This record gives sequence, structure tokens and C-alpha cells, in this order.
Amino acid sequence: MSARTTTLPTLGLLAMTAVWGSTFFMIKDVVTRMPVADFLAVRFAIAALAMLALFPRHVWRLGRPGIMRGLALGVIYGIGQLLQTWGLQLIAPSVSGFATGMYVVFTPILATLLLRQRMPGVVWVAVGLSTAGLALLSLNGVSVDAGVWLTLASAALYALHIVLLGQWSRPGEAFGLSAVQMVAIALVCLVATLPHGGPVTPPDRAAWLAVLYMALIAGAGAMLMQTWAQAHLPATRAAIVMTTEPVFAAAFAVAFGSDVFGWRMLAGGALVLGAMYLVELAPRRKLVGALPAEAVHHEV
Repeated sequence: MSARTTTLPTLGLLAMTAVWGSTFFMIKDVVTRMPVADFLAVRFAIAALAMLALFPRHVWRLGRPGIMRGLALGVIYGIGQLLQTWGLQLIAPSVSGFATGMYVVFTPILATLLLRQRMPGVVWVAVGLSTAGLALLSLNGVSVDAGVWLTLASAALYALHIVLLGQWSRPGEAFGLSAVQMVAIALVCLVATLPHGGPVTPPDRAAWLAVLYMALIAGAGAMLMQTWAQAHLPATRAAIVMTTEPVFAAAFAVAFGSDVFGWRMLAGGALVLGAMYLVELAPRRKLVGALPAEAVHHEV
């Protein structure tokens, strides 16, 4: 595979990852003006409708088994989205970005536990590094903010999603499976709004613009870009590109004034990123490399 044929997909994937990173501080702002579940329900309902409009035949071709798998994957991902966004209400966008990136470490651990795949020793080193990094980013005294725990729980669910997607996805099913997952995510978030009487719409024009951006650009559009780019890139290279998401999250948070740059962010973020790269560069004969490229994803 020549450098020329991989340059455009790599740039596309990097742009998509920057878009994911840009959503953290935007979400932080929107959820101060509307409930988390309502925001997610509206966002993913719009994304689901867009995906269904684009790929109705792909969904139909999945058949009952494929649709059931897509619904199960979407439920897992939807719960992860709720936990992540609830956590983001309580912590800085930069911390949320790095804690969410822990899915890259959790994925091989879950693959080992669920699929009985052997985990190289370097992964344990990565777990130690990421734990130290998160401690620098997140510890207040001797306790960890509840928002960090919620975000770590969401990262674990994203890792489970990656592992199961690697087992259940089939060639040619990416578009249909993505659309079904979007529908399931929207339904999970809609159910979460029922205790207070159903979803409310964004309160103002700025909130609507943010929701539309995150539904169509960071949601449906990013899914399409990811599917195209990863059809032209090795899984390892794609995963390494996507581990830049927390860096973008921190950069956007600092640039737009919702976070302050400091030595703890620099040192903690470097340790977490180091852990992610160790995992992605570890021997992959029976580990994450066994998963399809399109499985490496956590933010829609």
C-alpha cells in the first residue's frame, strides 16, 4: 500500500477525530441548559433518521439476526453515552476526553476476559501508566470525582462495544449495522427521558446548532468518514490516529476557555497517551489487531 493511497484516508480520519474532540466542550455547554438524556435523545434521533434515510436497503439486508446484533450493540453504546455525558457535567472537558480514551486500554483486557485472548505484559504496563495519568488529571486530595468514575464506566462499555462489534460485524454490513445502532442509541436515550415526561427540545438557536453539528457532523458524517477511511488503512494505523482524540478534546477546551492548561494536564495527559500508544503498538496476533478496523471507535 503506497503512501499516496493512505494519505487522504489518514487525513480524513484525523479530521474526524478532531471533530470528536471538539464535541466535549460543546456538550459541556449544552447540558448546562438542557437535561443530558434529552440532549442525547434529540441528537441521536436526528442522526438515526439521517442514517436510515441514507441506508434503508443496507438495514433491510441485515436480516433479523443482524438487526438484533445491531440493537444490542446500540443499547451498550447508548448507556455508555449517557454515563459519559452525565460524567462530563461534573468534570473538565479535558479530563473527560482522557478518561474516555481509556477504552483503548480496556479493550484488550475485555478481549482477554471474554474471548480468552492472551494479553501481553506491555498492556499491564499501559494500565499502570494510564492509572497514574488519570490520578494526576483527576484526583482531588485522596478521592476521585464521581464524574471520573462515570466516564471510566462509559469507557468500559465502549470497550465492550468494540469487542462485540469485532465478533459480530461482517464485510458489507457496516452501513446497515451503523444505522441500526443509531436507532438503538436514540431509543435508549429516549427511555432515559421518560421519568421527567419525555424529551424537551434544545432551548435556543445556539443549542440547536450544537445538537445538529453533533448529530450530523460528529455523528452520521463521522461514521461515514470512519467507514471509508478504514477501508483504506491498516487497523493499527487507524487506531493510532484515533488515540489523538483526547489531545484534541484538551486543546479545544483550553482554546475556548472552558479549561486551564497546567502541568497536571500536561503530565497526566502524556501518561494516558503513552498508555494508549503502548496498547496500540503491542503485539497483536490475537489481541486488538484481531478486531476489524471499523471496531475502533467510541464517540458518535
